Amino acid sequence: MALNTVSSDRLSTNVKNTNFTAAEKQDLTDDIKPLLGSSGGGNKNLIINGAIQMVQRGTSGSTATGYPSVDRFYTFSSGLDENPTMSQVAVTSSDSPFSEGFRQYLRFQNGNQTSGAGASDQTWFRTSVEARNVAQSGWNYTSSSSFITLSFWIRASVAQTYYGFLKAPDGSNYLYPFSMALSANTWTKVTKSIPGNSNLVFDNDTGLGLEVGIYAYLGTSLTDNSVSLNTWAAYSSGTTRTPDHTTTWYTTNDSTIDMTGVQLEVGSVATEFEHEPFDEVARKCYRYYQPYITYAEYVAGGTGNLGGPYVSFITPMRASPTITSDHESKSSNWSFHSMQFQGNANTGYYAYALSFNTSDSNYGYMRKYGYADSEL
Repeated sequence: MALNTVSSDRLSTNVKNTNFTAAEKQDLTDDIKPLLGSSGGGNKNLIINGAIQMVQRGTSGSTATGYPSVDRFYTFSSGLDENPTMSQVAVTSSDSPFSEGFRQYLRFQNGNQTSGAGASDQTWFRTSVEARNVAQSGWNYTSSSSFITLSFWIRASVAQTYYGFLKAPDGSNYLYPFSMALSANTWTKVTKSIPGNSNLVFDNDTGLGLEVGIYAYLGTSLTDNSVSLNTWAAYSSGTTRTPDHTTTWYTTNDSTIDMTGVQLEVGSVATEFEHEPFDEVARKCYRYYQPYITYAEYVAGGTGNLGGPYVSFITPMRASPTITSDHESKSSNWSFHSMQFQGNANTGYYAYALSFNTSDSNYGYMRKYGYADSEL
């Protein structure tokens, strides 16, 4: 379906009625989306922090499984001699993503695997999308004629075939693996248009909906050359996930995988990356992880378990969070009891208060700060 430019601010088509078939609607969408440029009509990208801007936990994280560095990106490793690290690295002007406006990338750096590649070894990283954001995205995920498109920049220090994946653990537990043949130290733009499947289920809630990630290495107990790529298949913990992996990256000390510009959008066309202001990215990340600070002081009060005033979160959080404490100072007669949270799954958890114990009704205080975590 051709689009005809009539003037700088008006478009016309050769369609004379509005009784479009489903195929014609998709055709028209495919024509229009590239014209929208990086705006994409607003909030088209289901991935949060796809340009690797936000790093509340520090630019260079630990080797622990979990969220070590870049916001919204999770790592998992098992059976390794030394787990990889994740960090945020600056894009240089000679890097291909620089020309598309990217200034940071995620680096996943291998450790020292002295015992070689074990059959049950695995290491990978992923980001995730809330279930209701998938359910309400406009993607008809139960139809094979409806598509969602993943695009990203990737670079590896070792030339070999690598594997990426989409995983739908919400109700259906299905996996969509795909491959990428990468040259050493060369940025590659990867685009995958992924169809729906009648077995997919996404609850309209705040739980885990989609996982999007890269398998850096899977041992042979988790792989099989009979596995089909570019198709949805049932997944379980014992399922073979991809064809066999080349072991070179995994057995090369300090080998790296770099990634930026991660975008997941409804439709069969990968449009320009939706660049967002830093404060907008930060606001979205705070839903899952954010700093808190609270202070309670009594000139004279009761004894026992007492509560301080409620304080608003920067952004309401996805679920009732757990807290870590980076600092605690208090009067000698006071002790920390718990944190209290206000909110629910519909409104988000929007406020918190310090609860403390004291055996002395005279003056006392407690100051506490750290991070609140409601990650998927």
